[in-house]
Amino acid sequence: MSWIREGELTLIERFSANILKAGPMPRHIAFIMDGNRRYARKRHVERQEGHTQGFDKLAETLRWCLNLEIQEVTVYAFSIENFKRSKQEVEGLMELARQKFSRLLEEQENLEKHGVCIRVLGDLALLPQDLQELIAQAVLATKTHNKCFLNVCFAYTSRHEISSAVKDMAWGVEQGLIRSSDVSESLLGKCLYTSNSPDPDLLIRTSGEVRLSDFLLWQTSYSCLVFQSVLWPEYSFWNLCEAILQYQLSYCSLQKAREHHREEQARQQLEADRRCVSDLLQQNGSGRSPDARQRQELLQKYTVERETRVQGFLGALQQRRDSFFTVLSEASLASVSA
Repeated sequence: MSWIREGELTLIERFSANILKAGPMPRHIAFIMDGNRRYARKRHVERQEGHTQGFDKLAETLRWCLNLEIQEVTVYAFSIENFKRSKQEVEGLMELARQKFSRLLEEQENLEKHGVCIRVLGDLALLPQDLQELIAQAVLATKTHNKCFLNVCFAYTSRHEISSAVKDMAWGVEQGLIRSSDVSESLLGKCLYTSNSPDPDLLIRTSGEVRLSDFLLWQTSYSCLVFQSVLWPEYSFWNLCEAILQYQLSYCSLQKAREHHREEQARQQLEADRRCVSDLLQQNGSGRSPDARQRQELLQKYTVERETRVQGFLGALQQRRDSFFTVLSEASLASVSA
């Protein structure tokens, strides 16, 4: 099964999609693809077959999203917590991932046609070396595509992601790239694995479970959360339409909440910058206090300097992350040529 199933919507599906697209559409949808094991029990098949059917449903869902002009999809493919499952199931999931990322490398032409960029988010160092190398090749092969994006969260939990972001900021301070006073809520958000993506507009969880299971906790604070009882392998176009309709009904309140949060973040940053300027004035005091115009000029200068530091740090952080994939890909190619 390909990563994106080819084919057009049926007539009734196209008609319904056009009605939906008359309203506000989510640009980014996140899925917790839950219910593969229950589906296997229901159908009296092996667990591995349930997971395989789950991947096939992802390929079909991506086709629906492309037809609905949804530009970005993020999926919870494998939690760090899943390593606690039986050895047989974990090994089966790793083998399924090997098969699917190998298939991805074989169908680069199809992904290029649709302009799909694949990103894999998580602590990939926890995975087997050969799988790390396959993932690195897949990520680099689609890196320049920019029509739509698929983020695969693999060896991921949100708490692990947030703690990694904190460590990255501490690294930036240690390296002298940023100051401790530059650390903020906004900067932490830019250090997350998802820093290249807008926050999800809509998060969908299947199987009837009403919890986030440590998935995108930071990014979904102002997202529409939809919990559906259908098992993931049985997910349908109409389930997706229902979730989008719920998003549209919540759209105005969500936008107001997001705007209020942006304004509050800006206010907090301004207050932090003012405190830093006041501290600098006290440290370098010349005996007379600057007037309001001079304080405003100092504040503007400090803000520009802080933003320059932050951008430099984020650039260095991105370069460090990119090099992780480059080194893995080169190691894989070297082993093949050897």
